[in-house]
Amino acid sequence: MISRRNIRIKTMQALYALEAYAQTDFPDKDSLRKRGLQVLTEKFNKASELFNISMLYLAQIMQYAETDARRRSSKYLPSEADMNVNTKTAGNTYLWQLLENDTFKERVNEDKLEGKIEPERVKKIYQSLAGKEAYINYLETEGREPASEKKIMLYIWKHEMLQNEDFEEYMTDTFDGWEDDKDMTIMLVENFFKNPKQINFLQFISAEKNEYARSLLTTVIEKEEVLMELIEPKLKNWDAERVASIDLILLKMGIVEFLFFPTIPTKVTINEYIEVAKQYSTLQSGQFVNGVLDNILKELMLANKIRKIERSKN
Repeated sequence: MISRRNIRIKTMQALYALEAYAQTDFPDKDSLRKRGLQVLTEKFNKASELFNISMLYLAQIMQYAETDARRRSSKYLPSEADMNVNTKTAGNTYLWQLLENDTFKERVNEDKLEGKIEPERVKKIYQSLAGKEAYINYLETEGREPASEKKIMLYIWKHEMLQNEDFEEYMTDTFDGWEDDKDMTIMLVENFFKNPKQINFLQFISAEKNEYARSLLTTVIEKEEVLMELIEPKLKNWDAERVASIDLILLKMGIVEFLFFPTIPTKVTINEYIEVAKQYSTLQSGQFVNGVLDNILKELMLANKIRKIERSKN
């Protein structure tokens, strides 16, 4: 599910968190490596939880139409409208592909996610949704055209959840990492609708990508001195101690990919770290990271130290 850019971001965040640990406890490299891998795993787990809880909230909002129908029909003197609440959303085809996904059910049970859902919050979002034109149009459309089924769920996600200030504040206050992982969560939720049957909620990160993340992190730690020897001469007009910590981490990660990840093209590496720098560091960071990595790459190529191989297309 998770992309390589997401992995780079999580690895960068783990290395950044590791700096405070290194400055206070003065650990050796083995201790740093172990602590770094622990932090990385925790960050993946938290990101996974955000995706899963977002999907569960979305599912329960869709299902709330049935709860509303039962509540209104049980009134002492129900009106005709109370007796005829439209519960179409509760039978949404994409919703049921989610609810019948065995890996989703297992993840919800294992992580006890039901207990983290606030029913009153689900109710409020549903009540807000009920008066919206997009929702009314969906209810009035006969049949279950896949495009319409997908559209209403994405509408709820994008407009009733993500643009709901109360929900945004709740996610920020309740789940550590929401501000960092919101964009990733949005991507993962949208990816679900591209191919819902292929989503494995028990495998947030594949074995191959997990190995890539672990190797990237540990190599940065183990090759610290070599990496700084390459970086410092390129900071002639910069004080290395005043360069943004995140920029320095991204430079190290980029060089590690140049030297120790033969299947990742150098152009991909540079472009990826430019984008991460622009998103997570200062306004000038993208240009800075681009310039330094480009200079270091030229130096390494002249020294014949870059060994890249094409990945098999089979």
